[in-house]
Amino acid sequence: MNTFLIPDWPAPAGIRACVTTRAGGVSLAPFDSFNLGDHVDDDPVAVAHNRQRLTHVFDVQPAWLSQVHGVVVAPATPGQIIEADASWTATPGIACTVMTADCLPALFCDRAGTRVAAAHAGWRGLAAGVLEATAQSLNVEPQDILVWLGPAIGPKAFEVGAEVRDVFMRDLPQSAAAFVPSLNPGRFMADIYELARLRLARCGITAVFGGGFCTVTDSRFYSYRRSPRTGRFASLVWIETSS
Repeated sequence: MNTFLIPDWPAPAGIRACVTTRAGGVSLAPFDSFNLGDHVDDDPVAVAHNRQRLTHVFDVQPAWLSQVHGVVVAPATPGQIIEADASWTATPGIACTVMTADCLPALFCDRAGTRVAAAHAGWRGLAAGVLEATAQSLNVEPQDILVWLGPAIGPKAFEVGAEVRDVFMRDLPQSAAAFVPSLNPGRFMADIYELARLRLARCGITAVFGGGFCTVTDSRFYSYRRSPRTGRFASLVWIETSS
């Protein structure tokens, strides 16, 4: 099993990104093995070891967040845990970092390679506009933004109630395309990737890549829906430091 997933997107030279998997760490079951979440009741020593390995492998300083399913976008600040669901930076060597286990991680950069950002989008944050807020933090025109959508719960596993569908459709009627009636009356299978693309397109961002993963069925990744007591994997994006 590969330890890291490297995003396949046409990011400019100098932009680096990665997604961790469950492999390559020291955490014991049920967090085995590369858990990076320090809020899931894993051994703090193991989590610290895993985080240190991530920093060492990529020679980067991750800026960890305390994620709350909101829309706050903060400057990426290593060593300071900020309550936010997205971060941005223009400083080389600092990695905008989000942790997930079914929610959608989205990585952003501008075409000039001068700014990067990362967002954590569960359905609540997605509906509230966390992706739009993250895009705004780059302070460039929408056509100059690239986005990569990382591993999240897939459309065949994400069953939601009609109230979730209604939240999205009230704000963006085109969201109906992202919901298919499930076998259970009154419930729908939701495509979080399509919802993200629709919301990004509304604000003029069409250079969107990634998607096609499913954390519930892909054992490389942690999934809260598959196993509520589990770890978290991380998605990072950063500007490479000059050699």
